[in-house]
Amino acid sequence: MRILKNLFKKDLFGNNYFLKHLLVFTLGMISRRRYQGFNTLHIEGMDILRFLPDRQVLFISNHQTYFADVAAMLHVFNAALNGQNDLSKPFKYLLHPKLDIYYVAAKETMESGLLPKIFKLTGAITVERTWRHAGKAVKRPVKFSDVSNIAKALKSGWVITFPQGTTRPFKPIRKGTAHIIKQNKPLVIPIVIDGFRRSFDRKGLQIKKRGIRQQMIIKPPLPIDYENDSNEEIVEKIALAIEQLPEIKKPVPAKEKEKPVIDEIYFHIKE
Repeated sequence: MRILKNLFKKDLFGNNYFLKHLLVFTLGMISRRRYQGFNTLHIEGMDILRFLPDRQVLFISNHQTYFADVAAMLHVFNAALNGQNDLSKPFKYLLHPKLDIYYVAAKETMESGLLPKIFKLTGAITVERTWRHAGKAVKRPVKFSDVSNIAKALKSGWVITFPQGTTRPFKPIRKGTAHIIKQNKPLVIPIVIDGFRRSFDRKGLQIKKRGIRQQMIIKPPLPIDYENDSNEEIVEKIALAIEQLPEIKKPVPAKEKEKPVIDEIYFHIKE
C-alpha cells in the first residue's frame, strides 16, 4: 500500500508523506458529505486533470472560503486522477492521493489555531500578505522566500493559488501571480467555483445552508505568451478566465435563499 511506502519520505517542505497521506484520507472522509451529501458539488472538466503533467501546473481560482475551496479541489483532483467522474467513491481515491499538491495560503490564516495548523500539513505554502495583516492595511515588500517556495512547489508538483488574495468577489488580481507565471512558465489551469459562499461560513468550517448547488468548472490551459505578454495582460487574462470581472456577477437562485443552518459536526470547531 502506498501509504506504507511513504513512511519515511518527506515532501520539499519537510512534511512526512505518511502523515500527509493519513491526514488527506482522514480529513477527506470527514468532509466528503459537504460535497457529496447534504450539499452537492457539480463538476465540469475533470477529464482535463487526467492529461496534465505531474509537475509545473498552476491552478488559478476565484476564492470564496478559507478552507472549503481547497478541500473540494483536493477531492476533485484525486478523484479524477483515480479514474472517477465524481466523488461517489471516496475510499478509493483517498487511498491513492497525489501528495505533491500544494496551495498558497496566508501565513496568519494557517497559524490562527490548531485546526489550520493541521490543515497546513496537507500542503500549504504559507506567504506573508504584502497589503494586509491582522485585518489592517499594510504595505511591505514581497518576501523572496515566499516566491522561491512557490517556484519549488511547481517543480515538485501542482500548485493551487487564489490570485485575488481574498474571499471577497470581484477584487483585483494581484500582479504577483503574473510575475510567478512569467518567471516559472507553468501550465496555467483556470478554475471557477460557485456556491461555496452560500454553503459555508467565511472560514469554510461551518455549514450555513443545506441543499446548495455548488459548482466547480475546470477550464483548459490558459494561453499565455511567457516572453511577450506583459504582467498587465496576464492579469487581464486571469480575471476573465476565473470570471472575476464585475459584469459577470451571477444571481443567487431563489430556492437557496433559505434560513441558515449550522452543521453539528463543525459547530464546536474553533480557531
